[in-house]
Amino acid sequence: MSAQLQAIRGMSDILPEDAVAWQRIEGTLRDVLGAYGYREIRVPLLERTELFQRSIGEVTDIVEKEMYTFDDRNGVSLTLRPEATAGIVRAAIENGLLRNQRHRLWSTGAMFRYEKPQKGRYRQFHQFDIEALGFPGPDVDAELIVMLARAWRELGLRHLELQLNSIGMPEGRARYRAALTEYFRGHLAALDEDSQRRLERNPLRILDSKNPAMQALIAGAPLIGEYLDTESAVHFAAVQELLGAAGIAFRVNPRLVRGLDYYNRTVFEWVTDQLGTQGAVCAGGRYDGLVEQLGGSATPAIGCAIGLERLVELYRVCGGTPPAATVEIYVVAVGEGATALALRVAEQLRDARPGVAVEMNCGGGGFKAQLRRADASGATVALVIGEDEVAAGTVGIKPLRSDVAQVNVAVAGVVPAVAPYLRRQ
Repeated sequence: MSAQLQAIRGMSDILPEDAVAWQRIEGTLRDVLGAYGYREIRVPLLERTELFQRSIGEVTDIVEKEMYTFDDRNGVSLTLRPEATAGIVRAAIENGLLRNQRHRLWSTGAMFRYEKPQKGRYRQFHQFDIEALGFPGPDVDAELIVMLARAWRELGLRHLELQLNSIGMPEGRARYRAALTEYFRGHLAALDEDSQRRLERNPLRILDSKNPAMQALIAGAPLIGEYLDTESAVHFAAVQELLGAAGIAFRVNPRLVRGLDYYNRTVFEWVTDQLGTQGAVCAGGRYDGLVEQLGGSATPAIGCAIGLERLVELYRVCGGTPPAATVEIYVVAVGEGATALALRVAEQLRDARPGVAVEMNCGGGGFKAQLRRADASGATVALVIGEDEVAAGTVGIKPLRSDVAQVNVAVAGVVPAVAPYLRRQ
């Protein structure tokens, strides 16, 4: 006997009973984004590897260790997307969306990184990605964050803190990088293996270290705010002022940096203490140089990604209870001609009551077996159709959650007859 096949490590199934919460969250995000003028864009799961090397940066853990990369049959190096921004920017450039235009866009789907699986961190994970292309800010920075705060409110989420920082422009970051390198070189013996590897190539990534033994050293490192250019400092001050005026609470975290090389100026994270070590639920920032870096015209932009697995988990922690996807009406059909009439009646109900779930028995079985299925489905009422009903042109109405007796009604009267038994009146 062959071994039972299982899902790949770090890639999980989302079962029907879990998918209801996902649908609730994704639906709320779509509605909120639509209210702010954002439109959906769909981009491929696979891109040329060069896209991520140029956008994310070759000296990052993602590109160096975490991407699922392979050569296709023509020898072209392809990568399963580890994040969505690069693909969206590539699509905008390729399809001429940025020629004197501005776009508010969103996308959602699976991303892939070869990481050590743990709670809140998977090899296939899902993100809701939001991008505003062509907006110089700081007003759009604030609007994006205000919009996210609205989404959290509508989902009933608590225990979220907004952290902000500015990482300035490339010139200031270069000066900061030199100061950081000098500082960490002076404490070389205290650096762990990963930090020693990052020191010469990308010292900002040392600030992301979660190693407890490194935290005191990191706390003494120079602050990027000391190297901000005047324009970035003014921009950041305006973002804070706008958020304050909108009543959005935040904390400036001078150690906050983003792990992808394309970020500049405003960066932010929404974090929670309810999910263990994987506390970032949403993160993003400005990336004003990325479009030009990928071959387009200079275009200001800002975006963020919401980790859906973590958001679903926080939704549950906060007591989120999405409506159960239950059947309301179950159609029982036994005997000659019953299935044909059952199909017609079920469609009649779906036409009259959109959104009410009508499940028809398929696969045969006697009355008793089908009524057991009807009860197990959670339906409030069963429609019973046998040969006698077919001959008379009637349908039996059998309440399943009360002691009311079954009655027969004409086929044309089914819709009003079942209405009193439905949860959705």
